[in-house]
Amino acid sequence: MSDDDNIFDIEAADSDINGGTAAYSESDIQTLDWKEHIQRRPGMYIGKLGDGTNSDDGIYVLIKEVLDNSIDEYMMGFGHQIDVNVDEHSASVRDFGRGIPLGSLIDVASKMNTGGKYDSEAFKKSVGLNGVGLKAVNALSTSFEITAYRDGKCKRATFSMGNLVEESDIEDTEERNGTMVRFTPSADIFRGYTFRDEFIIPLLKNYTFLNSGLAIIFNGQRYISRRGLYDLLKENMTQEETLYPIIHLKGPDIELAITHVNQYGEEYYSFVNGQHTTQGGTHLSAFKEAVSRTLKDFFGRSFEYSDIRNGMVAAIAIKVEEPVFESQTKTRLGSKEMSPDGVTIAKYIGDFIRKELDNYLHRNLEVADVILKKIQESERDRKAMAGVAKKARETAKKVSLYNRKLNDCRVHLNDPRSKDDKKEEIREAKRKASSIFITEGDSAGGSIEKVRDVETQAVFKLRGKPLNTYGATKKELYTNEEFSLLQAALNIEDDIENLRYNKVIIATDADVDGMHIRLLMLTFFLKYFPDLIKKGHVYVLQTPLFRVRNKKTAKRTAKAKKGDTADDTVYCYTDEERVAAINRFGDNAEITRFKGLGEISPEEFRGFIGPDMRIDRVSLRKEDGVDQVLEFYMGKNTMERQNFIIDNLVVEDDTDIVR
Repeated sequence: MSDDDNIFDIEAADSDINGGTAAYSESDIQTLDWKEHIQRRPGMYIGKLGDGTNSDDGIYVLIKEVLDNSIDEYMMGFGHQIDVNVDEHSASVRDFGRGIPLGSLIDVASKMNTGGKYDSEAFKKSVGLNGVGLKAVNALSTSFEITAYRDGKCKRATFSMGNLVEESDIEDTEERNGTMVRFTPSADIFRGYTFRDEFIIPLLKNYTFLNSGLAIIFNGQRYISRRGLYDLLKENMTQEETLYPIIHLKGPDIELAITHVNQYGEEYYSFVNGQHTTQGGTHLSAFKEAVSRTLKDFFGRSFEYSDIRNGMVAAIAIKVEEPVFESQTKTRLGSKEMSPDGVTIAKYIGDFIRKELDNYLHRNLEVADVILKKIQESERDRKAMAGVAKKARETAKKVSLYNRKLNDCRVHLNDPRSKDDKKEEIREAKRKASSIFITEGDSAGGSIEKVRDVETQAVFKLRGKPLNTYGATKKELYTNEEFSLLQAALNIEDDIENLRYNKVIIATDADVDGMHIRLLMLTFFLKYFPDLIKKGHVYVLQTPLFRVRNKKTAKRTAKAKKGDTADDTVYCYTDEERVAAINRFGDNAEITRFKGLGEISPEEFRGFIGPDMRIDRVSLRKEDGVDQVLEFYMGKNTMERQNFIIDNLVVEDDTDIVR
């Protein structure tokens, strides 16, 4: 299922918005009940759907929505452990807080605008305030069971797709106070989904980093943090060495962790009331401004903010009364004040940083010296690159980027927001679907161009093998035409926040040359734009290695132009799939090995970049040892790498077979 498949047709909805000739009368006006509205418009409540192959797929939002209630209990001082158990298709969350009042259990799980968080005295700085999250989980699950344990009594209710199936009486129990929620997402809504630990564990770890002392037990494994955001930075930084010890500052309703590393760009982790605001917001903007100004004033120099923050890795977490987020998924903070009658977020963060960071630097002058040297180094590099970068931009314009290299799409990630709620929902789905395929030359690029979705899919065509950027200087990067034009196409020359596409998809052949080009492109992103990878924007397209046809039933005339049916043809991405297809068709099997993307017809390509497109997200973790891996495979250790290749060489027969 595609990331933006939210049960409604985007194009049809766009047509409705832009006008039409259909009749419109009182009979067209509908009132949906709460669960039907969630089921028809899940994107409004949980973002995209997806099948679990991406960290922001809806099934993980469902887990988060349940967890947020448990975290709120912990933040209020109740329950120091949360048990989370997840298998491939179901999840359960058991906290040890106060437990939902038994008489309100049904209402809390199934009535909109019902909850215990509207009174800010009870849940002063809660993650969820609107009483929507738990209902969304209920409405989107074929099985949803909620049990409240409270003062020796318990009550249980079971639902299916938001409909009450069974309700127990209030019974005696020896269980500790708290709440248990078990749910199985609907396979009809989240088609082909599977929960994956690799996306759940970072989510749970973040909760522990933001709530020091909280223990989360996930499938028997215990996670706990004692040093908060300090631990978060240590966990997430891929650079082993920081230029100076992490600066860790805490105050009422605010916590910071800051350091610099030897990498390009900036890297931030921001949180509000325990919610990971992956798209930042007012608090992150205030943080970056305050840190830059404080360092500038401390050194008494007219440094550019970009030089101060180059190589910075930092995290900020604040607690806000009644926070306002820009969507139900809470990825961007819109609040301007710490509380309805309080100081602004910008002033609160600015005052704290101006005092505490300045005091820290005066007490740790050796750290201040390291920061100063880093800023001066960044300043020298920027000034040395100013002319080169300007010339590169002029070159990009002269070669007519959008005619020669890039076939653009109509909707981009950074397109302006609409004030119309319905239209904005549609546009947001398209922005999330926006992607650019980086292809090998005109052959593969041409096939994709003929069948792509012109609304959301762009194509950038490489010419030959790109530069190995591992040992390259930034000057070489800008003077290299291919990478200069690619940066212009992605709109990341100045700031990756300006990225024009949500997904940057490397689409190369499955042969040796294609794999080499893929490695060269990955090296470019890992070396110069690692934050694009960390934020989940870089992917690799998987295309089939083999096509296995039933030559007895497959027709090669008009039918071939329309594309064969699933009964006639199987596209195989692995040798195991190829063997299974051959066994299926027996002596009638006809096997074709695709050596390059250019050999795949446009009609066939349509399925490979459509709703069921197979893409692998490129991940970047500390334990991957990226620096060492790049040094070995892309560095200058020629003999060592050559011996490795010889020792691990496997020769396979050419499998381009027709029988």
